[in-house]
Amino acid sequence: MATDTLESDQKAAETHRFMPRRNIVVVGLMGAGKTKIGRGIAARLGLRFSDSDQEIEAAAGESIEEIFANRGERIFREGERRVMARLLAQPVHVLATGGGAFMDPLTRALIRRRGVSLWLRADLDVLVSRVSRRSNRPLLKVGDPRAILAELIERRHPIYAEADIVIDSGEGSPGSTVTRAIAAMAACQLATAPPCAELDE
Repeated sequence: MATDTLESDQKAAETHRFMPRRNIVVVGLMGAGKTKIGRGIAARLGLRFSDSDQEIEAAAGESIEEIFANRGERIFREGERRVMARLLAQPVHVLATGGGAFMDPLTRALIRRRGVSLWLRADLDVLVSRVSRRSNRPLLKVGDPRAILAELIERRHPIYAEADIVIDSGEGSPGSTVTRAIAAMAACQLATAPPCAELDE
């Protein structure tokens, strides 16, 4: 017990000194906990938090669900790309993304230049349990949620695996996930490297 406490104290001391020089970009599937964990990281580090889906809704004057219904996914993704570029150009903060944002090659390239990406990885059972608590998931309204999530895992996880940091987001407490995420970022040299100057090419 004393050894565990000492290691915990040492890790806390190391992460206490950590301050990123790039935007922390939280990626992952719906239900992975991007907003909750992102807010927790921002609070611990004293940084501003933003949510790309909320920013998209503010810019469009519609909810994500309404954008999908009225304009289609292609228009949503175009708007998402523009919003992500704007957010990544802002001073260092924590940014939670929509589940599909990291799938876009242009957005991934922007994140590599301006941020450090953190994938919150969760298994199918955890995701199904979490998304069942909300009814405003457009991609889950076209069939069986479990089958859709399984297909998204197969298609998206190989791309998410390109993230700079991977943290498992299971049934543990959000606080412990935040602690592990900050410790992993503190050990990641990219997180303290200045962003590339060329945002647009």
